[in-house]
Amino acid sequence: MGLEIMAIGERIRFFRIMRGMTQKHLGMLLGFPEKSADVRLAQYETGTRSPKADITASLAGALDVSPQALAVPDIDSLIGLAHTLFTLEDIYGLKVRSEAGDVCLQVEPNGRNSEELLAILEAWREQAAKLETGEITREEYDRWRYCYPKFDTSQHWVKTPSQTLNDALIEAFKDELDE
Repeated sequence: MGLEIMAIGERIRFFRIMRGMTQKHLGMLLGFPEKSADVRLAQYETGTRSPKADITASLAGALDVSPQALAVPDIDSLIGLAHTLFTLEDIYGLKVRSEAGDVCLQVEPNGRNSEELLAILEAWREQAAKLETGEITREEYDRWRYCYPKFDTSQHWVKTPSQTLNDALIEAFKDELDE
């Protein structure tokens, strides 16, 4: 559990500094009392405390990033990063190859969910190419990455209602559905 906490703590610190915020300011945005706001944020950033899901969501909102951008696996160490890549190989068919003397990562098309991963990587490649050609700024590129998939226009992401809302809608329109 400690490694996961450190990973999220490092990400909170990374985005807080990127946004030019102090620990006290970010803590106060989350609703912590002014006296303890910086202490509470320091606890999250150092990993002595782990933010609960609602706090993580609030942190993401205050930092203008996706909650998933905060809750990444432990990639802050090379061993943690290596194990993340090994997991991607197992789950999505990511393979390591050598091409013209360079080490490259490639997605095997028959891995589980490999088409979706390929689509994500292609969308990322498109944004990186736009950055390289000056079509978008570094700020726009970072916003696309850190809020992904919010600003991704290459794919059709659909938000689905919660099960509770879905059940309530079915109950509300039950008579009309039976007709």
